[in-house]
Amino acid sequence: MMRRSPVRLGTALFASWVLGMPAAAHAQEVNLYTTREPGLIRPLLDAFTKSTGIKVNSIFVKDGLAERVTAEGVSSPADVLMTVDFGNLLDLTGKGLTQPVQSAALEKAVPSNLRGAQGEWFALSLRARVVYASKDLALKNVTYEDLADPRWKGKVCIRSGQHPYNTALIASYIAHHGEAAAETWLRGVKANLARPATGGDREVARDIMGAICDIGVANSYYVGLMRSGAGGPDQVKWGQAIDVVLPTFRQGGTQVNLSGASVAKHAPHRAEAVKLLEYLVSDEAQKLYAEVNFEYPVKAGAPIHPLIDALGPLRVDPLPIGDIVRHRAAASRLVDKVGFDR
Repeated sequence: MMRRSPVRLGTALFASWVLGMPAAAHAQEVNLYTTREPGLIRPLLDAFTKSTGIKVNSIFVKDGLAERVTAEGVSSPADVLMTVDFGNLLDLTGKGLTQPVQSAALEKAVPSNLRGAQGEWFALSLRARVVYASKDLALKNVTYEDLADPRWKGKVCIRSGQHPYNTALIASYIAHHGEAAAETWLRGVKANLARPATGGDREVARDIMGAICDIGVANSYYVGLMRSGAGGPDQVKWGQAIDVVLPTFRQGGTQVNLSGASVAKHAPHRAEAVKLLEYLVSDEAQKLYAEVNFEYPVKAGAPIHPLIDALGPLRVDPLPIGDIVRHRAAASRLVDKVGFDR
């Protein structure tokens, strides 16, 4: 007897559960597939349900979101597809798994360079790629280009170049300066490494405290996680041991990654899906993003968590996210070509 794959079986059970509910219930629910950890998004979903009466059925898909939705096809119960990085988000749209949305609320809240031209995806929150620095430096200003300056030889810490955070930064560099210049820059950064490119962003702060390096590249929201005590007492010490600088490109702004979402192509509850996206860029939800995840709100004027606001004003790089994403493959090739992680 033919055995059904776990993905197809899980989809069938989920679909049968949804389809077996009364029609009236369908109008009061929305099905969310998300790569974001459930605990990080649940407060926002609960607030949405409280505000609208629409129940959110969420499924955490750690890996292979596009493959899962593709396999489910027209029978997919997914209404909203949410990711924690713009690479996976634009992969979904590139594979035809999303649909355009026209919404005055979304278009007003989300800047044009942080959403699809046809409303096929929208940013919901932002994480800046910043520089952690030893307090002894009293560093005030730095550009991404400066990271390759020989003055930092043996003084830079960073995680793997193949991590999506860093391939996004390298792709942004390519978008600004071209692939040849990006290769030269990446070789310069590698020459400046104090230790192999490994570990996580918080370990950059730890190693600066331990005098292994003087500066490093990491995400802004980890500063909130460390300094708030959410990561434990040791990480409070790491967070307090560093200064944080918001770097820019010389001809641009600060590079950001984003969490974002799209309405699935075959969404059975399209109207509810749009309502969820609109809620997630509302003042209430944007405030929750800042409070729960230490992320920058995508909506101008929305409150920023004090620990993140203290880093200074964020000037987001104006390059369209789509222009950056198309260089991701080249960025990954450059990491291997220069032996960045070796």
